[in-house]
Amino acid sequence: MVNISIVYDSNFKGQTEVLANSIASGINSIKNASGHLVHVDKVEENWSLLHGSQAIVFGSPTYIGSVSGKFKLFVEKLAGEVWLKRMWKNKIASGFTVSAGRSGDKLNCLNQMFIFASQMAMIWVPQPILGGHYSSEGSENDLNRIGGYVGVMAQANIDESCEIAPPQSDRETARLHGVHIGCITSQFVCGQSSMPFEDEAPFEGDVEQRPLGLAELF
Repeated sequence: MVNISIVYDSNFKGQTEVLANSIASGINSIKNASGHLVHVDKVEENWSLLHGSQAIVFGSPTYIGSVSGKFKLFVEKLAGEVWLKRMWKNKIASGFTVSAGRSGDKLNCLNQMFIFASQMAMIWVPQPILGGHYSSEGSENDLNRIGGYVGVMAQANIDESCEIAPPQSDRETARLHGVHIGCITSQFVCGQSSMPFEDEAPFEGDVEQRPLGLAELF
């Protein structure tokens, strides 16, 4: 079984959680793939799950053109053992975000996630669906209507509940990205099994407890 964790922050009206659930639905549609939702508030209870996952998908609303404060605090918990000991090396990674604005500087949010993943030596998977609504014949019902490729970009009207926003086109884009991540991760894990490299061996230290921070290590 391939385990894929979705670590996300969702506040305000819960629109980011809507996308997290859509991605998990796509992952779970792939044979032998299992998606696990982990809100950043629950990370301390799920370190073992995260360390044991073959892929980790990051999710955050775009707040003032950046990831949320709570999501950044989660990332900073990695800046010790996880970073120093390469505990998440060669795990698959990807990301998703949502903002009220059509742009909202969402690209900066996804770029931050990409850099976080790169710092941990993870392998980033982009969003593969060709952008929609590119012409006069397009519509808001098109998949990838925002035209984002680094990760999933969604837009949710600030005055609508998560039952309505983000719209179905964004939810389906996220679901299909989950399918893609599930397939890529399964292929990668099979490749690792058939052609293992010694320096790709998973970290085998104590992964049951929270990873130590730099201040504790030094």
